[in-house]
Amino acid sequence: MGEIVSTEGVLGGQPRIADRRISVVQIVEWIQEEEMEPETVAAEFDLNLSSIYRALAYYYENVEKLSDYREQRETRRRESRAEQPTPETVERS
Repeated sequence: MGEIVSTEGVLGGQPRIADRRISVVQIVEWIQEEEMEPETVAAEFDLNLSSIYRALAYYYENVEKLSDYREQRETRRRESRAEQPTPETVERS
């Protein structure tokens, strides 16, 4: 349980916790950027604590590869935000 897998067509092939749609990158971001404790992530997402640490170990063993996923995701976020209408561009009836 808690094995790290990559499946084409699931989360864009990103490494994730088996049988879950929670990527290794998501776990790292919750812990590093949102400063959540590993125990909190495990409790909130109904995961074993060992799965959290397995994901962190996987990340640190594959930092370069997973950094690419993080950059791609951030680029998609920026592009998506740029495409959203702003109050000034919304047509009024």
